[in-house]
Amino acid sequence: MQFDNWDEIRTAYQVAKVGTVSGAAEVLGVHHATVIRHVDALEARMGTKLFQRHPRGYTPTEAGLQLLSVGQATEDQFAQLAARIAGSGEEVSGELIITAPPTVAGMLAPAFARLLREHPGLKLHYLTDLRVFRLEYGEAHVAIRAGSRPSEPDNVVQSLGNNGMGLYAARSYIAHHGVPEGLEGLKAHRFISTESRESRAPFHRWLMNTVPESAIIYTANDPEGQSAAVRAGVGIGFVPMAEARRDPDLVEVLPPQPEWDSQLWLVTHVDLHRTPKVQAAVQAIKAEILQHGG
Repeated sequence: MQFDNWDEIRTAYQVAKVGTVSGAAEVLGVHHATVIRHVDALEARMGTKLFQRHPRGYTPTEAGLQLLSVGQATEDQFAQLAARIAGSGEEVSGELIITAPPTVAGMLAPAFARLLREHPGLKLHYLTDLRVFRLEYGEAHVAIRAGSRPSEPDNVVQSLGNNGMGLYAARSYIAHHGVPEGLEGLKAHRFISTESRESRAPFHRWLMNTVPESAIIYTANDPEGQSAAVRAGVGIGFVPMAEARRDPDLVEVLPPQPEWDSQLWLVTHVDLHRTPKVQAAVQAIKAEILQHGG
């Protein structure tokens, strides 16, 4: 069976989504009689009931729920397509979506400030999340990722060097507990770490394997919470080096270890890589990392 009247499908999807004929009519900007006619026609064409009618509205049947699922996926795909098209303009203006690990926010902020000064027509959305944003679906225009080299097809991948993390303590902590004497001295100190025992960050794995579990007396589920605890003198913890270098109250308690290294990658989609907006972001990020990167 071919669907040659997409208006009927769109109407039925809105009914399934909002649950009433009047609500769907308002969303679509049509008369409620048009909504009823479209739903009846689509049910007749499909040979099945999409809704149970009752005084409070329309409840999707099993077939109606399938329509709702497909309609939602289609709506999401169109939204993603619109985001990709919006990123392909010839002017450096409009929305720019950049995603990165939370630990690099301090390193990137100066690049973003300069980018927005040079291109006042830009509106920047900076997203941090554990999940990987899909560039091919338009979820982001530029991504910075940590770990192994990204391998998704149709992406342009460039190295940004290491995600420089250092082990720091506040001067108030050192005043009470002193500075650890080498690796062995760490076991006598108090530490701040991540809440997640499954963290893939190499510096967190190193800490868990190096100090006794009893020495980790404070955990937080985000880097900002961990850094705040370090600054408050709660214990010793990892802080991005680019961020720590700007804080005279933080003292590096151990030289960087090779086991802490985590590679950073700058990732763009091939369809958008050469557009002026994406190139402006890429150049600003690379210049900042080159000048001040950890």
